[in-house]
Amino acid sequence: MSSIVIIRLLKTSILLGLCLIVTGHGLIVSSYFTNQFGIKGIITAAACIAIGVLLSLPTKIYLTILLMEAEKRYLKTQQKHLKTKSH
Repeated sequence: MSSIVIIRLLKTSILLGLCLIVTGHGLIVSSYFTNQFGIKGIITAAACIAIGVLLSLPTKIYLTILLMEAEKRYLKTQQKHLKTKSH
C-alpha cells in the first residue's frame, strides 16, 4: 500500500473517530436523549465514544513510529557531523 493511501486512511480514521467522540459526548450531555432512552441511551453514547477512541488510536501509533524514525535519522546525522568535526 502506498504512503498516500495510508495517509488518507489515517485521516479518515481520525476524522471519523473525532466525530464519534463528539457525537457520543453530545448524546450524554443531552438530557432529552438520556431521559428518552434511559440506560440504553447512555450505553449507546458510551459505545460511540469508545469506538471513536479506537478509531483514533492507530493514527497515534503510526505517527509515533514516524517520529521515532525521524529521531533516529537526526541522531545519525548529528553523530556524523561530530565525527567530521573531531578529525
